[in-house]
Formats: sequence, structure tokens, C-alpha cells
Amino acid sequence: MKVTQEKLPESQVGLEIEVPADLSKQVYEQTITKLAREVSLPGFRKGKVPRHILVQRIGGVRVKATALEDLVQKGMDKAIEQEEIDAIGNFQLTSSFDELIDAYEPGKPVTFSASVDVPPTPTLNKYKGLEVQAEEIKPEENKTDTVLADYRKQLATLVPVEDRAAKDDDVAVIDFVGHLDLADDAPEGAEPEEIPGGKGEDFQVELSEGRFIPGFIEGIIGMKIDENKQINAKFPDDYPQAEVAGKPATFDVTLKELKERELPELDDDFAKEVSDFETLAELRESLEKRYQDEAEQKTKTNKEEAFYKALVEEVEVELPKTMIDQESNFLLRQTLMNLSEQGIDVNKMVNAELAEQFRKQAMPEAVDRLKRTLALGEIAKLESITVEDDAVEAKMKEILENTREDTNNIDMDRLRSVVEEDLLKDKIMGWLEENGTVELVPEGTLTAAAEDEVGAAAAAAAEAAEAEEAAQASDATVDVEAEEASSDEDEVPAPKKKSAKKKSAKKKS
Repeated sequence: MKVTQEKLPESQVGLEIEVPADLSKQVYEQTITKLAREVSLPGFRKGKVPRHILVQRIGGVRVKATALEDLVQKGMDKAIEQEEIDAIGNFQLTSSFDELIDAYEPGKPVTFSASVDVPPTPTLNKYKGLEVQAEEIKPEENKTDTVLADYRKQLATLVPVEDRAAKDDDVAVIDFVGHLDLADDAPEGAEPEEIPGGKGEDFQVELSEGRFIPGFIEGIIGMKIDENKQINAKFPDDYPQAEVAGKPATFDVTLKELKERELPELDDDFAKEVSDFETLAELRESLEKRYQDEAEQKTKTNKEEAFYKALVEEVEVELPKTMIDQESNFLLRQTLMNLSEQGIDVNKMVNAELAEQFRKQAMPEAVDRLKRTLALGEIAKLESITVEDDAVEAKMKEILENTREDTNNIDMDRLRSVVEEDLLKDKIMGWLEENGTVELVPEGTLTAAAEDEVGAAAAAAAEAAEAEEAAQASDATVDVEAEEASSDEDEVPAPKKKSAKKKSAKKKS
């Protein structure tokens, strides 16, 4: 079969394929035979319809179109195999199908053009001697003491108190009812509106700052048992319930009971209660090692991300649409899986329109991920970086020994592939660090710089928009709304109840 190749943009190969006359005739005859078996015509049994009647009833154009579809597919398959093309995704027919039908004569050669995506060939402008900055993460000072204090608090015994006023960290039992304050322009005689859900009896509340809306806990502190008090508070502007967000309120509160925590002693018995360790010293050592390891892992991740960013800027590659679509779909599946694990019914939440919108939003990330993967692969090839089979086997063995799943349900080939990819990535990253320069900067340095850059860009964009509107003498106004980024504090792990005598919990403390 005669095939002419042409290199096209976006990592595509154009093919002009001449299907020989014998294949042209063979496919047409096969199509007639297949249609005869499938088509039912009055007065004829299936498979017994005379050829000329079948073509007349179905229509010659339809028969040729059906034959051509099969012929193009067979021609593409043979061309890809013959030319040893590493095709990805489906081919795209670039010839006009209608023109092919008009020109098609069974038993004569058929020539058509198509394109197919192929793996891209990246070019790295630079990969040796990269200079990057990464934030160094250090364990939070006194984190172990803070966690142990939280463990003690969780295991504390609540003891009633009667001879003093409420103070920080007490646990109070209250009756309360809240009303929204009347607006200044409220009509005379109007009654304050009760807050939906703002009422409770024998309600137990921890007197810790941040537990309720600002002003509520602070108002209870200092109250005595059986005391009634009017507490003024204000709902935050970003409160989830829009009908009360940003509004002042008054709560009628009665303190009925007061309790304080009696903390357990911080000793070896306490360590045995909250973990599988025999001594407090062992528990401390395990926690400190855990937080040190976590900090080192975060620093390592920051260094990797810094190298990824540098490589993406240095790589030149034309990515085929097939690969971008596949990566965008992968990111979509990951997002849906995460939502599903959180108990969200993604089938009800996500429709085709939302899925397509997400794919478009995920495209820049998909492109970056593909570029960095291709860059790493190119470095491995150029520097002959490989992973030894022994290392893969050892890592797989370690994973299987620590897994709680039934190993019979694990796809070993998939596991091997993942392990090999991870180990290879680690070796490449190690090579980049050895042959480059990493400047470690304090945590928050680069984050603050990035936020400043975004803020400056937003300000410049706003200024440009204002200048353009002024030039156009437009009466329209532009509202610029700033969004504040927030980050949740690390959650403190709950104390572990001792359940087994083996010390496997050292990794989990």
C-alpha cells in the first residue's frame, strides 16, 4: 500500500494513503454480503436477496458509503502498521467524505488523506545547572507539647464547679434564645425577629474563643450559675446563612451548669492510654520524628515543584489535542473521585455541561503536567537514568507488607508501573538537585511574593480598565472584588486507643 507521510503542527502526522484496487473490491464485496445478511426485504429471506435488488432498495450511495467507512478504517490500520507509526487517539479524516463517495469505484484504487496524533518530541533548552528557590518547612515549634496537651484535653474528666464564675476552657450548660437587633429605620412598635435555629435548652458549649460568633463566648465568661444575661454579638459578614450575615444580634442566656476539665497526668500511663507506646518518652520521640519527617517531605515537595516550574519554562513541545484531552479527563476523574469520597453524589451534581466547563478550566494544569512529564522523560533519556529491578521489587514488597488490602485484589502490573515511575522520578529529581542549585527560603516567602504579584497584576488590570473606560467616556462602572485566601490549620490527630500490643502504631502516632 502506498503511503506518503507529512509532519504537521501539534504533533500530528498527515498521511496520504492509496488503497490498492484488490482491497477496494474486497471490502465492497464484504459490505454487500454483510448487508444482505442484515437487511430484511419483503418477499425475500435474509441472505437471499439478489444483489441488484439489494443495491436498488438500499441505494447505491448508502452501500458505497458503508463500504468506504470500512475501507478507510482498514486503510488507516494497515498504513499505521506498515509505517510503524506510534499513533495515539483516533485518526481524523481530512479528505471530504462526500467527494470520496462520488469518486469511489469498487475494484479501483482509492486515495484519501488523514491525520493522526503521535507522541510529541520535547526540546529542553536547559536542564543542567537550574537555579531555583523553594520554601523550607520546619516543624512547628512546641508542636509535640501542643498535641500532647490536646490529647490530655480530649481525655479529661468534666468536674462540676459551683463556687466561681465561668472562665476560659470551661464547659457551660446554657439555655439561650437569640434575636436580630432592630434596624435604625424599623417601624415603631416592631418586635425583634427570632434567629432561625438560634435557640437552645441545656445546650453544652465549650468556652473557647472561635467556637461561636464573635461576642457570644466572651459574654458568657464571667457569668455565675443561674445568672441571666443579655449578650450582644454580631454575625460575621461571611456567615453561611445569608439572612443573618453581618447583622447584630442579642442573645438571652441563662447559665445552668458549669464544669471544668480535670486533666490526666502526663506520664507513662497516659502514653499507654493514648498510643501503643509503653513510655511517654517513646511517644514524644515518635511525635517529634513524625513532625520532622512531615516537614522534610513538604520541603522535598517544594523543591520538586520548583524544578517542575523551571523545567516547564525550559521545555518546547507541541502537544497533541489527544494527550491534552486525556490529561484533562484524568483531572476531572480525580476531582469527581475526591468529591465522591466526601460523600457527595457526583452523578446528581455534575452534568455534561459542568464536566466540559471543568475540562476547559483544567486545561492549563493538564498542559503543565504533560510538559513536566515529558521533560523528566527527556532528562532520563539524555542522562541514561534508569531504575534497577531490585529497587522496584524491594519497594513493591514494602508496600505489600504495609497494605491492609487483600493482596490478591491488587493489580501487580499496575503496582509495578506506579512504583517504577515514582522511583524514576525520585532519581531524576535527585540528579537535578545534584546538578543544579536550590536556595531554601523561609516558609511563606514565595507565597507572599506570589500574592503580591497577583495583587499588583490585579491593580494594574483595574487601572487599565479605568483608563480605558475614561477614554471611552463610558457611564458603566467596574466593581473590583478582592478575595482573601485562607488556609485551615493542621488538624490535631485524635489520641489513639490502645488496641494491640505490637508497636506498629509508631508510624501513626
